[in-house]
Order: sequence, then structure tokens, then C-alpha cells
Amino acid sequence: MINEGIRDREVRVIGADGTQLGVMPTERALQLAEDARLDLVKIVPKAQPPVCKIMDYDKHRFEQAKREKEMRKNQKTITLKEVQLSATIEENDIQVKAKNAVKFLKAGDKVKVTIRFRGRQITHSEIGYKVMKEFAERISDVAVIERMPNLEGRHMIMILVPRQDKPVKAEKESQPQQQQA
Repeated sequence: MINEGIRDREVRVIGADGTQLGVMPTERALQLAEDARLDLVKIVPKAQPPVCKIMDYDKHRFEQAKREKEMRKNQKTITLKEVQLSATIEENDIQVKAKNAVKFLKAGDKVKVTIRFRGRQITHSEIGYKVMKEFAERISDVAVIERMPNLEGRHMIMILVPRQDKPVKAEKESQPQQQQA
């Protein structure tokens, strides 16, 4: 709320320079803001009395929009890539799929590993767990399992995320201690 939209009888006022001007009637606060050719903006409406600040509201809105735009620009969107395996996958095929998954993970994306069971393969879901475990071990140097293999209908799904290793801190140089005789 700004200017005449503030319906409270008394407000705590903060000046344009950030100084506390104290509690005063709303009419007086509006007059101070008008004298400074600025706006009276309600900042904390739930406080007793509400806190208002004298500021240039249009400039404040512009800077706030600019900050939000900058935050959106710096925000990295994580996409979910999918790698499909089968319960009867061969060794070479696992290597190719693992190579693709590593490429996705190094790009910062999550990887969804899916095994689709066909026909009677669903009765041997332990084979799927074995394939998933082997796949996860192959790329364990670049990935961490976010969601363990889970059977959902005819699909077994596992989600991997890029490994976020903490940087190794440089150890302080240890100075040789002199031995005293």
C-alpha cells in the first residue's frame, strides 16, 4: 500500500535515508513524504503500528524487478534426461548407455534410468535390479543415486544426479619443528 491507500491511524516512519522518524499520525507521515516529493510505502503491515518508509516507489519497483530478472537469469534449470535399458541388455550396450549417461551428468543434468519389462520378464524383476546396480556402479565416479531402483508397473526406474564432491581444502604447510636438546 502506498500514500492515501494506507488506512491506519498511526504508523512508524522510516525516512528516505533510513533513519527512524518515530511513530506519528498517518497524515503527518504523508505530509513529510509529499514535502520530499516521494511516496509513503507500507513495508511491514502486520507490525503494531505498521512500518512505513518514505521512498521513490517507482524506482523501488524498477530495482526489485531488475533483481528478480537477475536472479532468474542466474538460476540454472536442471533437466531430466532418460536412458532406457532392458533386462536382457548386453555388455557393450551397457557401456554405450553409461557413456551417454556420463555425458548428461557432466552437463549437470539428472538422469532417469528406465528398464521396461516385456512379456514374462516382469516375473524376474531381480534381473532388472542387477542391471541397475551394475549400471550405477559403472558411473559411480560421476553420479550419485537420488532414487533407488523402484518397480512401477512394467517399468523399473532409478534417478541419478551429478556427484557434488566438496573441493579439497589445501592443507596448511607444516613447518618442521626444531628439536631441543
